[in-house]
Amino acid sequence: MPLLNITQLDASAADFQQQLKSLLAFDESDDLDIQHRVLDIIADVRKRGDQAVLDYTNRFDKRNVSLASDLELPKAALLAAWQNLPTEQAHALQVAADRIRAYAEHQKLQPWQFTEADGTVLGQKITPLERVGLYVPGGKAAYPSSVLMNAIPAKVAGVGELIMVVPTPNGETNAMVLAAAHLAGVDRVFSIGGAQAVAALAYGTETIPAVAKIVGPGNIYVATAKKLVFGQVGIDMIAGPSEILIICDGKTNPDWIAMDLFSQAEHDENAQAILISDDADYLLAVEQSINKLLPTMERADIIKASLSTRGAFIKVANLLEAAAVANSIAPEHLELSVEDPEALSQHIRHAGAIFMGRYTAEALGDYCAGPNHVLPTSSTARYSSPLGVYDFQKRTSLINFSAAGADSLGKIASVLARGESLTAHARSAEYRIK
Repeated sequence: MPLLNITQLDASAADFQQQLKSLLAFDESDDLDIQHRVLDIIADVRKRGDQAVLDYTNRFDKRNVSLASDLELPKAALLAAWQNLPTEQAHALQVAADRIRAYAEHQKLQPWQFTEADGTVLGQKITPLERVGLYVPGGKAAYPSSVLMNAIPAKVAGVGELIMVVPTPNGETNAMVLAAAHLAGVDRVFSIGGAQAVAALAYGTETIPAVAKIVGPGNIYVATAKKLVFGQVGIDMIAGPSEILIICDGKTNPDWIAMDLFSQAEHDENAQAILISDDADYLLAVEQSINKLLPTMERADIIKASLSTRGAFIKVANLLEAAAVANSIAPEHLELSVEDPEALSQHIRHAGAIFMGRYTAEALGDYCAGPNHVLPTSSTARYSSPLGVYDFQKRTSLINFSAAGADSLGKIASVLARGESLTAHARSAEYRIK
């Protein structure tokens, strides 16, 4: 395999910000043809319900199902998948599930209230969503870890019913995915996928219940469908290609860093892997490790395409400048492979997850560290957060005025309402004034 040449940037260059902007640019322009097809599917599912879902499932997944009830997998199948899993896989899933659940327990929002001097009580009520839909990719892309990461926080939040949809091309199921669903406490599973599954979850059919929110990854049709049903239901996020940004002080084994870059580059050709260092010789050493290790990788072609088109090495003057560059990028995954990651992390404002220290490979976060691996991509970490228990809980304001409070604040409300020419608002408040 020919040597891989990775884009080299220097933060001291006059046009560095423009170069960085070009590097981060990713064409996510909507494909109008796909959008129109998805709109047609959504409309069809809304109109024909179960029959439309059956037709699309048989067509796209090469199945021959005649009854909508046959699309649901019995809970016994999930239990059987778990019981028949090889011991090593079962142990790994159990450890991951336990750690994800333990972390999620710390995230639960709690209700609160306080009483003002005049007896008025203000507070916040916390309520779990009643029903949530979880989309899980099927076929070649089988991700049991994604089932755990999405389902466990929902159940910890207290979601009443969790409905999972997973396509089964040619009727084939993935044992680890079903086992993960059993472990995570998924309530019902339907063997459907694509835009039709999203539409069914959003609007409901005779067999598939409508949900309040849809979470989970999928292909471009699934992502487009989630965009189009947003408003009818909530969604988690529209995820872009996977990203990793590593800041290293030049003292970590370069083979480790090369493999960390590979770990995200192997997702797909559009994934982005970037290394920042204040040591030019170290950047060269990592490049040599990349060229040495790349031929040993099963997904070498994908990794090569990712690193050559969207990867980069960035030379900075010092680690504080590295932190500033990281904040500009706002990456999904940020590794601080430095001597004092705690100190450097104080300068990081924008990142989906921060992996601290030389021994903290990002891959651990993907599977079993505990924090969620569903993270903001495409610089959206500037304003959004990882998926968590709080995404499955609603906050409701509580307001209970005493007579004295209604008297004093009624006068304030009256002035403001009349200032907006909303007389009924004013008079409603004024009736409570002594």
